[in-house]
Amino acid sequence: MAVSLSHVSYSSTFTSSASKTRVSGPSLSPHSIKVPTFSSLTVKPLNSSFTPHGAHAITIAPHATSTPSSIPSDTSTTTFHGLCYVVGDNIDTDQIIPAEYLTLVPSNPDEYEKLGSYALIGLPSSYATRFIEPNETKTKYSIVIGGANFGCGSSREHAPVALGAAGAKAVVAESYARIFFRNSVATGEVYPLESEVRICEECRTGDVVTIELGESRLINHTTGKEYKLKPIGDAGPVIEAGGIFAYARKTGMIPSQSKGVIGGALGSRKCLSSL
Repeated sequence: MAVSLSHVSYSSTFTSSASKTRVSGPSLSPHSIKVPTFSSLTVKPLNSSFTPHGAHAITIAPHATSTPSSIPSDTSTTTFHGLCYVVGDNIDTDQIIPAEYLTLVPSNPDEYEKLGSYALIGLPSSYATRFIEPNETKTKYSIVIGGANFGCGSSREHAPVALGAAGAKAVVAESYARIFFRNSVATGEVYPLESEVRICEECRTGDVVTIELGESRLINHTTGKEYKLKPIGDAGPVIEAGGIFAYARKTGMIPSQSKGVIGGALGSRKCLSSL
């Protein structure tokens, strides 16, 4: 059934058999459809002074410590003069300081001195002249001259500490076990210097020698001979400062702190078994 209404310009057709309803609406032409228009969007870049809402400006200032230039940056004026003590090849850390003395704690001043009194006590009896005289705690030999592979064996940092505690200032060897060299630098106890020739075969215990770090040379005043040493390089300022921790504090790498567990007599020179 069709129904016509004067105010409605559409018709409805019902098909009962299909139970469907079709609705025909008024035709729309493209010109009768109005599409809203938008004004163009202008995006302005943020300037450098923009601060998000509620944010607070944070100023980060560097740690107020001394700069590397405030500590000795080279060892050009450092010299050592005294008697030398000569040993051979493969002097291991058990000869430098036997394991039975490792219970001594270097951070304790009394035990530090006692540790030095046992330096090189492990050398065989073939060394008739001992590094430490009986009933003495210090050596009269300020420079140790060795052969190849000096400081081999265990990684005990007590080895360079014992030499330093005994009064030695430097070791001159043909080559080093790497761990001994590293512990010497880290503790700041002795300078591990390398020779270009086997000085241990040309020097004798008791010879008077001078080491000039700036010139990288050793002078044997007893024989009149001079020997070229390999430059100590970047390790020099670390040893000069007293070890890796002292160097780190003085250069601002770590904050300064009062003497305590790490900062006592042991200071920044020892407690380095983790290095």
